[in-house]
Amino acid sequence: MTQVGWSSQQYPPEGASAAEGIRNQLGRPELDLLTILVRESAQNSWDARIHDSDDAVDYRIDLWTVGPAHTAAWRELLLAGAPANAEHFPLSDTVRKGAIRVLSVTDRNTRGLGGPTRADDAVGTERDFVSFVRNIGEPRDRTLGGGTYGFGKGIFYLVSRPGTVLIHTRCRTPDGGMETRLVGCTLWKSYLHTDKEGTRRYTGRHWWGDLSGQVVEPLVGHAAEQAAHRLGLKPFGAEETGTTIAVIDPNLDDLDPVEAADYLGETISWHLWPKMIPTSDRPATMRFTVTCDGIHREVPEPSETPPLNMFVAAYRSMEGQDGLPVDCLNPRKHLGRLGLVKRIMPPLEPSRASRMLDIEDMVHHVCLMRPAELVVTYHAGPKPPSINQGYAGVFRADVAMDGVYARAEPPTHDAWNPHSLDRPESTYVRTTFKRIKENVDKLLSLGGVARPGASNVALGAASSFFSGLVGGAWGVGGATAYSHTDSDGEKRGRSRSRPVRNSGKAVATDTPGDTDNENGFGSDGTGPGGATAARRRRPRVQYVGEPFYDSRGDTDMLIQEFTLPVAGPQRVRGDLAVTLPGTGGRETDPPIGAGIPVLMGWEDGDGAFHSSETLVIEGGDETVWRAVVRPAPDTMTEVGIKVEAVVTA
Repeated sequence: MTQVGWSSQQYPPEGASAAEGIRNQLGRPELDLLTILVRESAQNSWDARIHDSDDAVDYRIDLWTVGPAHTAAWRELLLAGAPANAEHFPLSDTVRKGAIRVLSVTDRNTRGLGGPTRADDAVGTERDFVSFVRNIGEPRDRTLGGGTYGFGKGIFYLVSRPGTVLIHTRCRTPDGGMETRLVGCTLWKSYLHTDKEGTRRYTGRHWWGDLSGQVVEPLVGHAAEQAAHRLGLKPFGAEETGTTIAVIDPNLDDLDPVEAADYLGETISWHLWPKMIPTSDRPATMRFTVTCDGIHREVPEPSETPPLNMFVAAYRSMEGQDGLPVDCLNPRKHLGRLGLVKRIMPPLEPSRASRMLDIEDMVHHVCLMRPAELVVTYHAGPKPPSINQGYAGVFRADVAMDGVYARAEPPTHDAWNPHSLDRPESTYVRTTFKRIKENVDKLLSLGGVARPGASNVALGAASSFFSGLVGGAWGVGGATAYSHTDSDGEKRGRSRSRPVRNSGKAVATDTPGDTDNENGFGSDGTGPGGATAARRRRPRVQYVGEPFYDSRGDTDMLIQEFTLPVAGPQRVRGDLAVTLPGTGGRETDPPIGAGIPVLMGWEDGDGAFHSSETLVIEGGDETVWRAVVRPAPDTMTEVGIKVEAVVTA
């Protein structure tokens, strides 16, 4: 008969690992616990995929509170045989007091935790259960798998405040049948316990399950399914295999459950996007879901989410004809392939997930991955000279080199450390970073070396000294307007800037001597003629701040804000050109096949968009307007705004 309860591990005569030592095996990672949980659990799920199945692995994270219908069962089942001292076993207080929060990680279309349930019986190749539940630090046994250590499972215990998880799994048996298993595990602290039989030492490892045998075993079959139902765990379908790991009372790093769910969704996208995208010869290999109390939260689509879409583009470049081979010359070895893309883009608005990767206001990173295509890290390269540019890359190690890069990883799989390897393997890893930098320098045309077919002048990557040019400005600051009389007699304004600042904000002013004022009037309309002259003030453009990039749908547009300080109706139109840095030259007629900047329209102070080349605006009311320009790719775009008075009857 099944007897359910907890069993605490005593130190055997030959010794054993203390719980503290196991908990510390992940070291002191730079990533936070929730990020490591996503990375390690998804890696486990990928390694457990069914190889002869075309179905994608289903991976989901659910945050939920145990409902009133199940709370009594949690207390009855999980307090049975529990150590009395809460200092040695904090789960008791967690279950007794207040609401019970759970974070569950689930995979389906995976093998589940099969094989023997006792470590001394696990002599064959099928030993997933004992590798995850019983043993620590086993080497990987999956060709081209993501994992290299048996330490990744420790993250589940670190995320749980009482160090406790429930493992609900379904696997195939050697005879072709199905078996459901349910077991609980706690990893806390070693301790001494004294009773009438004396004082004994305990490792701090505890297992919950069937106590009817010599060692604690998982509940199996109907007993497991019945207990899972009482606890409110989701049942398996008739032909489903896979695993659910329920982390009890998760540490959400001071986030509320909804914030944590949103963070987990974004973290999935940043760290697992290669599994989310289809390629020319296969669909996406994993599907991801995040819920909080039964409500679905967003998992951003990487191909549609800046700046992840740049890494997707770099991946496709790597896979295609533009992919670059990465080789070591001495000793000669093919290391992998590299894809790089460069784009004009607005400065990033960093999120919690991107900051965790040290990606702040600019993308200048290469995503590193092994053949399993799980993100190792985002390697920071040289920054582009302009904040309005970014580049992304993807390096994937060659299949033959997988073992080398795997051995260069720490237990958290988030870096490649050449110093942890002997030669020649350390040379291969160092050369990888060297080749990546060489190709990035070519992409940015740094070091005086241009890409084949490209100009020697890096038009799209001017330094901040020239950054104002993209908005029709020379240098840093706003614009100084001047006017001239065209052959048709109309007064027109044109703008370029000089660094004028007012209360810390760049604005535009008229400058004496630069007004072409043949009538002798000053820029404020005073002079001979008095009030009549004031009524005849020429229209002018006053620029507000510096130009910037902003997204409009799927396109990044160049925005220049301006006002028309002179009262009366005025017609504005764009004066666009490509500018060569350092020469002052303007190109308005592009070479055959080259792109040109295009004025898309105007936005008024209320955000309404006017898609016309010219627009009549009533000046003098301090309304801030926006010129919206689609810049020419890989160039510096000069934006001028011309203005003319509209004569009314």
